[in-house]
Amino acid sequence: MLVPVESLRVLAKKALSRQGVANPNASLQAEVLMEAELRGLPSHGLQRLPQIIARIRTGLADPDATGSARWTRPGALAVDGQRGLGPVVVMDTIGRLSEAVQSRGIVLAAIRNANHIGMLAYYVEAAARQNLIAVVLTTSEALVHPFGGTEAMLGTNPIAIGIPTGAEPFVLDLATSRVSMGKIHHHALTGRPVPDDWAVDADGNRTTDPEAAKSGAIAPFGDAKGYGLGLAFELLVATLAGSDFAPEVHGTLDATEVANKGDLIILIDPNAGDARAAGVASYLDRVRGSRAADPARPIAIPGDRMRARRQHSLEAGIELPDALYDQIQALSVG
Repeated sequence: MLVPVESLRVLAKKALSRQGVANPNASLQAEVLMEAELRGLPSHGLQRLPQIIARIRTGLADPDATGSARWTRPGALAVDGQRGLGPVVVMDTIGRLSEAVQSRGIVLAAIRNANHIGMLAYYVEAAARQNLIAVVLTTSEALVHPFGGTEAMLGTNPIAIGIPTGAEPFVLDLATSRVSMGKIHHHALTGRPVPDDWAVDADGNRTTDPEAAKSGAIAPFGDAKGYGLGLAFELLVATLAGSDFAPEVHGTLDATEVANKGDLIILIDPNAGDARAAGVASYLDRVRGSRAADPARPIAIPGDRMRARRQHSLEAGIELPDALYDQIQALSVG
């Protein structure tokens, strides 16, 4: 069903408020979910809300926690998320880092013990609008098989990079898996098969059944290259955050276990080097204007299509499965 954006935003915030989530935290968590929906990423959108609420109810998520932080080096912050809502902990951490980066040039924070942080683009875009370069990485349960394997051993391990341009920020957000597990869950929710190159089932066979894929393993993107990047990010985040490796990670897809993945945030002041920010926007326009293989599909910069989709969603509304809408409505009143 097609639902007006503001109506959904109100329902999501109300559902969180009914669990005792204070207004600023409820607004932020709802906003991150809504931004994913607006940009056509339902895997990180409102389908996660029932699970978030279930985690709050069972004490696996503390709606008031913002995390405790300590500087371990002049440019390194160690954060214990204290089971806080992921967006709340991350935005609090970005606030701490943005105060320090002006004098230190580059700073990083390694976060453990925080809940799922959702769409990474939200955070790097927020930093880029403060004229900061940002890199955000996170890990997950073992959901991805190694190149040449069939057993889930790595997380989906996404990365997002945001760079200020003087115009719309450059925003790249991608997983090192062929798709996110949330996308497979969305196919299961809507009853659609998945392409046969996305995942294998529990026996290691390719499958188009999203339910079978949920208990199997996702392929790495780009074969050996995606596998290598995913493994490198796994080691980088776990080493710095002190979080568990993928086979021991829980809590981003369930409502029964403590979230023990890790997150890494790096902020850079563009003026720390020989800045040339003035030329970034014009260079991106040159890339957009370069010769396309199909004239009907001009070249896009990462983030362009998400912004266009967002604008369309604001005007037309968000397409939501009926069952999910009914579930959110029920959570907002009871």
